[in-house]
Formats: sequence, structure tokens, C-alpha cells
Amino acid sequence: METIQESVPDQSVPAEPIVAASMGATAVPARLSLPPKGACWYCEKPLDSVRRFCGKSCADSFDEEAEYNR
Repeated sequence: METIQESVPDQSVPAEPIVAASMGATAVPARLSLPPKGACWYCEKPLDSVRRFCGKSCADSFDEEAEYNR
């Protein structure tokens, strides 16, 4: 039987750094390749001519949906 200290994983080291790095590397270029269109690419909320998404939640949802449909 191990002690409590030995059974708790170290929180300072990510569990799967390769997977985390690959997810971030594929999501960002796809999102940045979208041209600004004056509306959010996920929810169609009107935006200025520079932004692609109205907020982080829409950007994350877009990435999640793109990964699902890939």
C-alpha cells in the first residue's frame, strides 16, 4: 500500500504534453485562416471588420466543432 503523497499525481507536470501541444498547434492556424467577415463565424453576432469571433467561448466552440467534423 502506498502513502497518500505517492498516490497523488504531480500537478506541475501536464499529463500528456504531446497531445496538448498538438491540439493547440492545429486549432490556431485554422482559426486564423478565416477571413474577418463582419460577423462571428460561430454565432453570427455582428462584429467589426477585424475580429472573427465575438468571444473565447465562440472561438472554442468553433474549434471543437471543426475537430468533430474533421
